[in-house]
Amino acid sequence: MEDFAWVVAIVAIIFVACPAVFMHYQTELRKTKSISTDDERLVDDLWKTAQRLERRVEALETILDKEAPDWRRDHEERPHA
Repeated sequence: MEDFAWVVAIVAIIFVACPAVFMHYQTELRKTKSISTDDERLVDDLWKTAQRLERRVEALETILDKEAPDWRRDHEERPHA
């Protein structure tokens, strides 16, 4: 009878515990692959900030084009640090 208990325990481990552990970690892996709501909000905020900064740079370039038309040529001639 004791041998039967061991057989039942081994079968339960093979056919129940191992797949349960595998499916648990597979689910955890899927969770980490997807982007969280906070991450989505952060990316959206960063995108909006980048767009605002791009518009500001374009506005400054427009002002510089009117005030100092040669600023681009002068800037390109200087070596970068």
